[in-house]
This record gives sequence, C-alpha cells and structure tokens, in this order.
Amino acid sequence: MRIGLISDTHIPSAGKELPSQVAETFRSVDMILHAGDIHVLSVLDWLQAIAPVLAARGNGDRDLPADPRLKDAQVIEIEGLRIGLSHGLSLPEDPPWRPLSKIMDREFGGRVDVYVFGDTHVEMIETHDGVLMVNPGSPTLPHNLVGKLGTVGMIEVSEGKAEARIIQLR
Repeated sequence: MRIGLISDTHIPSAGKELPSQVAETFRSVDMILHAGDIHVLSVLDWLQAIAPVLAARGNGDRDLPADPRLKDAQVIEIEGLRIGLSHGLSLPEDPPWRPLSKIMDREFGGRVDVYVFGDTHVEMIETHDGVLMVNPGSPTLPHNLVGKLGTVGMIEVSEGKAEARIIQLR
C-alpha cells in the first residue's frame, strides 16, 4: 500500500491551488494523509480526486466547518501497523520535554508505529523509541519560503513494515 503524505498547504495564502506536481507525485497512491494547515476544504476535495483522504486539523484550520475527513488526530490501521496523524509534535528532545509515549497517549490513545505530522514546514524522517516519525514538509511554503516548490512524503507499507521517503517537487 502506498500512502501520500502532505502538510501545511496554506491555500489560498500560499497560492491559488496546489502545485500540479502534487497530483503527478500522488497519481499511484492508495490513500493520502494531510497533516494539517489546510485552510480551505477545497484542498481536500482536490486531493480526494486522486485518492481517499484523511486529514488532521492544524492550528490554521480551527474555523473550518465539520468534515468527515478532518479530525484533530487520526489513527489508521494498515497491515497490523498503527499510523497516527496529527498536525503538531514536540519531539522528546524539544523543550518542554515530554516522553513520546505520553504524546502518543494524548494524541492517539496509545502507541503508534508511524507518526505523521506537520507544522514546521521542514521535512523529516527519523526513528524515536522505535516509532517512525515523518514530516512531509510543505509543498507550497517549504522551510517557510515563499515562491519555492517544496516537498511531500510517501509511505509504503508491505508485509507489516513501513518505509518512508521525502519527495522534492520539481
């Protein structure tokens, strides 16, 4: 199973629409996870035309109307893996220090195997305490830079294992 990851699209302030390279990159995915700061639900509609979409409500999405695809946090189970999706995350080494297990308990009601998040606009793949942590960055405001193409992410799940990669849009 291939899962497209996207975050921090900030439409329409970052642009009228998502870059066409997002659709090209996601054309063969089975699902898309948006880690928040969507700003308008039409972004989810645009992504839904590619594949089923689930999203986490970002700090810029508080005023969005209710939508079944959008929750504060989501947990998806695929091939025995629990994938958690939320917008922000303080890593355990960031002040104020919080154990990852407590963050997962608060966000997802327990441990997840993969934690997908956004907020920083900086792409990242790391493993902490056996949890694969993935931030796909931002396709529209990478590293908070205006006018640059950014990144999305991809998770491939096979035989109960997940592998993640970051894709620079061109």
